Amino acid sequence: MLLLFLGPFVLLTVLFFVMPAIITAFLALTNLDAAFQGTYVGLDNFRGLFADPLLPRVLLNTVVYVFFTLICFNTGLGLVLALLTTHIPDRVGTVFRAIWLLPRLTPMVVYGLLWLWFVDPTKYGMLNTARSWFGLAPLDLISASPWLVIVLVNGFIGASLGMVILTSAIKSVPEDYVRAARVDGASSLAIVRHVILPLIRWPLTFVLVNQTLALLTSYEYILLVTGGGPFYDTTVYALYVFRRAIQNGDYGYGAALAFILVVVGAVAALSYWRLLNFERMISAPKIEAD
Repeated sequence: MLLLFLGPFVLLTVLFFVMPAIITAFLALTNLDAAFQGTYVGLDNFRGLFADPLLPRVLLNTVVYVFFTLICFNTGLGLVLALLTTHIPDRVGTVFRAIWLLPRLTPMVVYGLLWLWFVDPTKYGMLNTARSWFGLAPLDLISASPWLVIVLVNGFIGASLGMVILTSAIKSVPEDYVRAARVDGASSLAIVRHVILPLIRWPLTFVLVNQTLALLTSYEYILLVTGGGPFYDTTVYALYVFRRAIQNGDYGYGAALAFILVVVGAVAALSYWRLLNFERMISAPKIEAD
C-alpha cells in the first residue's frame, strides 16, 4: 500500500530530477556545441573550471546574493511580516498579505520592468521623481549600488512565500500557550522568542532550506534588471551557467557548471539536515492543546 501511494511521487522525482541530473553529468563529459555536435572529452570541462578567470568572482557574487537575500528578506522579512499580520485584525492582515502577494502573481517581465522604471537613472524614474521633490539630483542606483537593487528586487518577492507559510504556522500555535505566557507576565517579544519560534521551528526550517536552494538556481530578475552587470558585478552562478550554455552555445562546459550546482544544492540540503537536526524534529512528539 505504501508503494502504491509513493509510486507516482518516486516516478516524477526520477523523471524530472534524477534523469536530468544524469543527462547533465553525461553532457559535462562532452564538448557539445551550439550545433549539437561534440565528442567525449572526459573531465576536461571540469578541469577548465579551475582555469576560468571569472568563476571566483561569480562564486563570491553568489554567496553575497544568497546570504543577504535569504537572511534579510526571504526568511527574515517573511517572518516579520507573518508575525505582524497575525497580531492585527485578521481582515486587515489578510488584505495586506494579498497585496504583498501581487508581485509573485505578476509575470516576471512585468515585475522586472516596474523595477526598471523605479530605478530609471533619468528624471522620469519613480525614485528620481521623488528625489526631485526635495531638490535632489537624479541617481543612477543600478550603477551606484547594483547589489542593493538586486537584493531588493528578489527579496520583496521572495519574502511572500515565507510570509504565507509562517503565517499559517503561527496561526496553528495553540492560543492557550500565548495566554499562559501573558499570565506569567511575558512580554510580546518574550512570547515570540520562547513560545512562537520554538513551535514553528519546522516550517521556519523548511522556508530556510527551500529558499536557499531556490536562490542558488535563480537568476531571472537579475537578468531582467541588471543583466548581470555592470562588468559582471551582479552575475551569479546560475546566470553564468545560462550565459555559457544557452547564449554562448558551450553546452559541454555549461553542463559541467550546472552539474557542480546540482552537487552544491545536494550538499547544502544534507548539511541543513544535519545542522538543523531534521531527524529529531520529525521524530519529536507533537504538543497539542486539549
